Amino acid sequence: MFFDLHWAVIPAAFILDLFVGDPDFSAHPARLMGRAIDRLEPVFRKFSRNPVFAGGLFAISLITGTWLVAVFTLVFLEEIAPAVRVTGEVVLLFFCVSARSLDKGARAVLVPLVKGDVHRAREGLCLIVGRDVHRLDEKGVARATVETVAENLVDGVISPLFFAVIGGVPLALAYKMVNTLDSMVGYRDDRYEAFGKASARIDDGANFIPARLSVVIIAAAAFLLFRKGGAALKTALRDGRRHSSPNAGYAEAAFAGALGIWMGGASFYQGERVDKPVIGSGLADAGVSHISEACRLMLLASALTVVLAALARAIL
Repeated sequence: MFFDLHWAVIPAAFILDLFVGDPDFSAHPARLMGRAIDRLEPVFRKFSRNPVFAGGLFAISLITGTWLVAVFTLVFLEEIAPAVRVTGEVVLLFFCVSARSLDKGARAVLVPLVKGDVHRAREGLCLIVGRDVHRLDEKGVARATVETVAENLVDGVISPLFFAVIGGVPLALAYKMVNTLDSMVGYRDDRYEAFGKASARIDDGANFIPARLSVVIIAAAAFLLFRKGGAALKTALRDGRRHSSPNAGYAEAAFAGALGIWMGGASFYQGERVDKPVIGSGLADAGVSHISEACRLMLLASALTVVLAALARAIL
């Protein structure tokens, strides 16, 4: 029953996201997931002296638990009335999609950059990226913003809708937990190198197909907007693998080709320099206008994803 997602739930959730955005309140599923991760991490660390095993059990338990909570919630809503269950599906899927918040975060960087206020632009950027931002000049800020828009298109739109199509809202929420786990414990540092390994690997596996699907979707959006579909596809095929992540490079490379700019290069994380491969070598440097273009590309690619997901759900 909970797999039988009506096709209209997908566009309804997306439209709700566009008009409402990501609400900031304590009972937001992402906040609840974050609190669960914080509280249960020390509990699971005590289960085994092997941090890799403990971290794997931790990740699997939280992902499975999220799926079960979603299933029981929908069963409960179905008992009230089928229409109530459908409404619940729209709201729960809405919490998994973040196109508007991604657009809003990028434009919070764009507005001060247009005014020449690089300091305020860095303040906005630090809210949406994990790298050190105080060293970045205007071009560096623009490039980092475009990179995060490209990468988060997959995490925030394409992947959750992909899992909604194949497994309904419970699987979309389970993916949300996968993504939240990766963002909180999937680090290669002394604390999480071993314990967070399973979370990072599960996230890599979950995003493997959506990241590659994103190339076609971004290329289609780039063709409609800029007549650069071929460039987006060519750059993605050439440079998609040139990234430390097995998935993030594909969307970034498609954006690079569509916008005609290069990405990657040196970045700093907690004071340490990390040299990333250059994606889109030979293309132009990023500028302020590319942030706006990236937002338009992301929103259209999101809309195309919604159409494809709704069609797929209708057929299935």
